[in-house]
Amino acid sequence: MLSDWTDEAPLQVYLNLKKMSGYYNFAQPTVGDFASDAGKLGLSGALSKRAMWNKARMNPTDLSDVSAATYTYLLNGAPSARRWTGIARKGERVRLRFIGAGTATYFDVRIPGLMLTVVAADGQPVEPVDVDEFRIGPGETYDVIATIADDKAYAIFAQSMDRTGFVHGVLAPRDGMSADIPPVDPRSWLDPIDMMGGMAGMAGMGPAGHDHGMVETTPKARHARTEYGANTDMRVDFPRTNLDDPGVGLRRNGRRTLTYADLKTAGPAADPREPQREIELHLTGNMERFVWAFDGVKLNDSKPLHFTPNERLRIILVNDTMMTHPMHLHGMWSDLESPDGQFQVRKHTISVQPAQRVAFRVTADAMGRWAFHCHLLYHMAAGMFREVVVA
Repeated sequence: MLSDWTDEAPLQVYLNLKKMSGYYNFAQPTVGDFASDAGKLGLSGALSKRAMWNKARMNPTDLSDVSAATYTYLLNGAPSARRWTGIARKGERVRLRFIGAGTATYFDVRIPGLMLTVVAADGQPVEPVDVDEFRIGPGETYDVIATIADDKAYAIFAQSMDRTGFVHGVLAPRDGMSADIPPVDPRSWLDPIDMMGGMAGMAGMGPAGHDHGMVETTPKARHARTEYGANTDMRVDFPRTNLDDPGVGLRRNGRRTLTYADLKTAGPAADPREPQREIELHLTGNMERFVWAFDGVKLNDSKPLHFTPNERLRIILVNDTMMTHPMHLHGMWSDLESPDGQFQVRKHTISVQPAQRVAFRVTADAMGRWAFHCHLLYHMAAGMFREVVVA
């Protein structure tokens, strides 16, 4: 279980973010960074790197609301100083279930020296896929199988997406052994595609050396009139639809990283019916005011979404923000679709990357009132929450 802990009262964390959304971000671009870039890229290159962000008044390092400035990261409730140890001996095949239990943290997980075979996502079996690492958000789970190569200690290494910290545990043949801990990866800036979506790909501004279909876009996005207000500071007109992007900080790192395009539930969807209707919702926010919402409408000002019992429907989420949101619809499974509309994988929490459009099918087979929300606690508290009523 991967989680985070702060000795600050959660309400105080929230109030700090409301006062200044970058309160815990100590990695914002500095004059020193500019001088370093100028030495590497030249003056014009350093200016160009910042031009888009300065014009939009956006922060390219705003990857996580809460950082290791206040968080201690935990694995099975233990920090690295009291590292958790799992007993595993040479030749054994070990199945590990990773649970994303963080309040506001995405973790990038790997076991250096071991290949990981992903066999389940959110408790649902998937066709096995071999990776070096995977990203896990709050609410997600992944089951992986690793074959222990030698009688030595292996580090289970989980670094936060914003690269401010990490936690590690150990797989070893006996207690008390320690493993080599890799350095935390360098912090990455958001790429143009994280702000502009498919428009960046069409303009040739995707990440260099990255060939993950960035020009796959939907037609020009439809924005609800409620998105044009004080609660929304950004809208993406041409969201990208690719699922094969590992995300900021994992691109071009030389390791085989899991993407949603790799996940495939064996066989057809449990409900083979075509959707009878569609509901499109935009994930919106005002990062300076720390307001998060669906279609620019916070929970307190919203009306419930109504599903007809047993109907099959398609939910489309468009992320108009530059942050990744793990979206969780309670009570019903979400059958994620590929960009061409085919059944991909069954999950209950779906991460939507910046400037991305995803679609999933839902069968309204659970009567009652259900929560539909971002699994980042402070986004949910700030308004990215809707009630769903099946009746």
